[in-house]
Amino acid sequence: MAAFKALIVGAGGMGRAWGRNLKDCEETEVVGWVDIRPDVAARAADELQFSGIHTGADLGRALAETRPDFVVDVTVPEAHRDVTVQALEAGVPVLGEKPMAASMAQAREMVAASEKAGKLYMVSQSRRYDSRIHAYKKLIDTFIGPLGILKSDFFLGAHFGGFRDEMAHVLVLDMAIHTFDAARYLSGADPVAVYCEEYNPAWSWYKGDACANALFEMTGDLRYTYCGSWCSEGRHTSWESEWRAVGPNGTATWDGHEQIVADRIVEKEGFHHKTETHAAEIVPSPGGIAGSLRDFLNALKTGATPMGECHDNIKSLAMVFGAIESATTGRRVPISVD
Repeated sequence: MAAFKALIVGAGGMGRAWGRNLKDCEETEVVGWVDIRPDVAARAADELQFSGIHTGADLGRALAETRPDFVVDVTVPEAHRDVTVQALEAGVPVLGEKPMAASMAQAREMVAASEKAGKLYMVSQSRRYDSRIHAYKKLIDTFIGPLGILKSDFFLGAHFGGFRDEMAHVLVLDMAIHTFDAARYLSGADPVAVYCEEYNPAWSWYKGDACANALFEMTGDLRYTYCGSWCSEGRHTSWESEWRAVGPNGTATWDGHEQIVADRIVEKEGFHHKTETHAAEIVPSPGGIAGSLRDFLNALKTGATPMGECHDNIKSLAMVFGAIESATTGRRVPISVD
């Protein structure tokens, strides 16, 4: 079978990571690289030894000349809408980086463009491909039952420097979508409403609020609680957060590393019901953006719906903007993607 021809849009650090990812995949061939700085696109292509491919700043020209099987959008969030809609209108499927868009209005336009073109648009929510979260979900589904309580804790002292230090809503807007999306994946539930408070401790090195507490009402009467900070030094959690999931049959926890266990009720007697402990089996699988790419290619080949397909991923984005609206207005905010 001939390799799928890929056109990359965006040649920054993450664009180069996607270039390497595509180079390492035996099913793909990079045929072009576009960036608003054409010299940067050309330099990236040379560095990764994509000799003779199309490079430049004009996406329309690149689409016409390379005739790709799909576009990989690794531009800044503010450009995602324009790149994705242009590619879809040209009849080319898109695999884009998160977040889907810089606003819900833009995200809805992108979903509509996918529907109108009849072409796949998928967001690379790369942390869904971590074999540990798969193991945790299996433990929940097998031993705990439908969740009523889900909680995640995220505490890191992250000294990025640069633009993040000046961002408004820095934690919720730049990082929390990973955790919110994981909550949807683990629970199988979707957001209904949110109350969120953002704040910034006196010692924070961020201009915008680097801490947040959010309570989400989810379908199935689930309550999901997010507690996070990007200015907490020492005793860091994993980047994947620490998790507790509670259902009718017991509790499952994940420390964000390798410790994934469930206590299932076996006798409903006494002050504390008797439980037995089950440890998860972690089955290695391609993770990160390699996992995203393989899921996307499988969808192109089979017609299967991949994780991160735009109709699904927009619900995770809605959690982000719902939390920001709640924190800004100080009120409970209903969440809708319509």
